[in-house]
Amino acid sequence: MLLTLGMLGVAMLTGLGVWQIQRRTWKLALIERVEQRVHAAPTPPPAPSSWPAMTAAGDEYRHVTVSGTFLHTDETLVQAVTSDGPGSWVLTPLRTADGTTILVNRGFVPSDRRDSATRRQGDPEGAVTVTGLLRMSEPKGAFLRSNDPAAGRWYSRDVAAIAATHGLPKVAPFFIDADAAPNAGGIPVGGLTIVRFPNNHLIYALTWFTLAIMLAAALLRTISGRGRACASDPSLDSRRAAVRRLIGAARNLSRNPGPDARAHIGSA
Repeated sequence: MLLTLGMLGVAMLTGLGVWQIQRRTWKLALIERVEQRVHAAPTPPPAPSSWPAMTAAGDEYRHVTVSGTFLHTDETLVQAVTSDGPGSWVLTPLRTADGTTILVNRGFVPSDRRDSATRRQGDPEGAVTVTGLLRMSEPKGAFLRSNDPAAGRWYSRDVAAIAATHGLPKVAPFFIDADAAPNAGGIPVGGLTIVRFPNNHLIYALTWFTLAIMLAAALLRTISGRGRACASDPSLDSRRAAVRRLIGAARNLSRNPGPDARAHIGSA
């Protein structure tokens, strides 16, 4: 039973290692696709007709550019921690010429500049053009912290929830992280998008394969140990001796069989 479980364990660990190799291949392909999107020339964002078919794998991190007018009175502050310290992302709706609305993450502001009155200089009026990276919505909230729209506490960039809170019509299911083009007054600070995908799959694969080899080695030692234990078992030696005596008696009787041969064999 233990031997069977051990063999199943080796098979399972080996399968996990193979799965991690496959995941690594997928991750490398994803990183290559994203790198191509990030560094490509900016294009218009997807049209409303294509919104239902959008996916993170197929569309996120596109380099896009769009023109419109900011609705500063409907901005939303989302908690953020960056290399510049704690603060907030400033998400402002951008109304385009065709009547659609796209949320734009204009960038980071420190905690002491959350109040829009302290940074009016950085809020452009009239038509503007924004270039940046397309990002998919982040629904519900962050780890262990749910968005609370009623209290104005936002921990993730949940496009649908933000649009519903402000009553915004025809809102795209994505937002745009603005690039590092400077804003008047120095804030918000754009261009802080981190494009990084953890790729530890090779380490995981080697770990699973190593565990499989260790378990297989342990099983071989166990089997070998049983064999040695059986070889040194005194009862086994006595049984072997009895068998040898029976064989010897049979040989002797075959050479000189007599009337008492059957009894002699039976008493061995």
